[in-house]
Amino acid sequence: MRNFLYTLITFLVLTNVNAQVLSPVKWTTKIEKVSETEFNLIANGTIQEGWHVFSQFTPDGGSLPMVLNFKDVKGNYELVGKAKESPYQKVYSDVFEVDEYIFEDKVTVTQKVKITNPKTTKIKLNLEYQVCKEACINDNKDLVFNIPAVSSVVTTTASQDTIQESDNQFSTVIDTATTENTIKQAEPKVTEPIKDEKSLWTIFFIAFVSGFAALLMPCIFPMIPMTVSFFTKQSKSKAEGIRNAVLYGLSIIAIYVILGSLITGIFGAEALNELSTSVAFNIIFFALLVVFALSFLGAFEIMLPSSWATKIDSKADKGGFVGIIFMALALAVVSFSCTGPIVGTLLVESASKGGIAPIVGMLGFSLAIALPFMLFAMFPGWLNSLPKSGGWLNTVKVSLGFLELAFAFKFLSNADLVLQKHLLERELFIAIWIAIFGAWALYLFGKYMLPHDYEKADKIGVGRLIMAIVVTTFTFYMIPGLWGAPLKILSGLTPPIHYAESTNGFGSSNSNKSELPEHAHFGPHGIIAFEDYDLGLAYAKKVNKPVLLDFTGDACANCRKMEDNVWSDPEVLKILKNDVVLISLYCDRKIDLPKDKQYVSKTTGKEVVTIGNKWTDFQITRYKSNSQPLYVILDTDGKDLSKPIAFTFDKQEYKKWLEDGIAAYKK
Repeated sequence: MRNFLYTLITFLVLTNVNAQVLSPVKWTTKIEKVSETEFNLIANGTIQEGWHVFSQFTPDGGSLPMVLNFKDVKGNYELVGKAKESPYQKVYSDVFEVDEYIFEDKVTVTQKVKITNPKTTKIKLNLEYQVCKEACINDNKDLVFNIPAVSSVVTTTASQDTIQESDNQFSTVIDTATTENTIKQAEPKVTEPIKDEKSLWTIFFIAFVSGFAALLMPCIFPMIPMTVSFFTKQSKSKAEGIRNAVLYGLSIIAIYVILGSLITGIFGAEALNELSTSVAFNIIFFALLVVFALSFLGAFEIMLPSSWATKIDSKADKGGFVGIIFMALALAVVSFSCTGPIVGTLLVESASKGGIAPIVGMLGFSLAIALPFMLFAMFPGWLNSLPKSGGWLNTVKVSLGFLELAFAFKFLSNADLVLQKHLLERELFIAIWIAIFGAWALYLFGKYMLPHDYEKADKIGVGRLIMAIVVTTFTFYMIPGLWGAPLKILSGLTPPIHYAESTNGFGSSNSNKSELPEHAHFGPHGIIAFEDYDLGLAYAKKVNKPVLLDFTGDACANCRKMEDNVWSDPEVLKILKNDVVLISLYCDRKIDLPKDKQYVSKTTGKEVVTIGNKWTDFQITRYKSNSQPLYVILDTDGKDLSKPIAFTFDKQEYKKWLEDGIAAYKK
């Protein structure tokens, strides 16, 4: 019964997908007047239930981001800054192994413009986006904004980056979706900063754990009993000692939270959020984390000027509330050689999340450091249970150094992915991590020493042995990744599988390229494929085989699922390699067509200017569908031999569909 229901639901979904040209997003437009020559162009999209649209800021390597193409900009108007969006959701894609930013139910995009030609009465925008449910659709809409008459235009030589935002208390709203351009006074809508609750809790947890790791550093751990003893002995009563310790802990929290607030205030939440895809940001912090790692490993010490600690320490001797604050500040300064790299790493990671993440990160970090001082002051007897200082503290420090070094390469990988230089592909990245974690494991087993270690011991502790085994296990786990293993534990950390020297795993390039027909390439699983319809059809006629027409996309998640789960089946793969000619038409390719090949679609009335536009228009015109994946069996004259089939996980159904199409060709 369950199989029957699943088949029925799948049939209904796919029937619905194939039966019509879908348009799950309905757009309306309006204008906000900011000044005599400046306007906010606002596009509001209403998304059908179950569908989602991707943000223009969604990270590279995943689904297609939204693209805004403004027409006739030069000489008529200027774009002021980047287009702003309503809050999006962050979701993890198992297919592309990256976080994606999506909108559900509704989306608002706002672009500020400055009119430079008073004769400008209309602004045209072509909005390209991908919308997904069971299938993905590459859609685009032509929107028109009616601009009210501009009496005069003030010429300015300032660049658009220096144009200041208006502080008007009220703005004029013009709804261009209606027939009447009625001007209405309305209070401006303030866009709330994007909030990602899950991400903030993750930052807090990581920061909290990092704070406890910092406590185990040689710079801080020995200070716990010393500081607590100071409060308990110098205070007139136990209650006063507890109060002073609590004030000390709260002062530590305040110092680090203020640091996070300064980072957010100086750079701004929006700027921080854009850092994650900045090449310069990722390269700078790769270098910074390498420096932090080398410091932890013992190459040198990162120290603040000693005069700072001396001055702050003299203030701490004054006692009272002010003295306690300066004691907390002294702890932060004196322990900087240990905490600095951890704090720096946290600020780097939280800054890439944007918003208030740096503040949340510093709150979690400082809370972990402050808690022991407060708790041990309340319960002094617990001090006896603390382990004695020793070489194990440096082991913790060195271990964090190895982790810092490993994560440094994640930032370098981000920069490489954005630039698509293929300098740090998946295999090389994994090899570097294997080397780092392997060296860490050997260190934990006591095979070598680093500058700040004590004399080499004849034996290691149980805790260190367990940690060594864990690190060794993780190292061995990564080794199959060199040969194409997915390494799901590391999803989101390593470059995606397709960003590799051997995109289908080690040995996938065993097909001899000399066997490739002209204009063909090796597609998924080594299948010979064409990306041009006419060239593929000509080859099919030459070898007398039917065509498998594959409407797909570079950022089509369900296309990848079909290739990974259905095409990989041995029986299906045998058919795809031997019995058909595969023509894959990528409906999301942004490569421009030659000017003489561009046209206006007779079916949709839209401009066809890219390769993706061309194949999308072909799919809509011929099959009344704009969702991918979509598969059709054709004969060598391009006539359909089968009804189109879309996304399905049923391997036997897909195999039978292929066999029926091939049988029809042979009749």
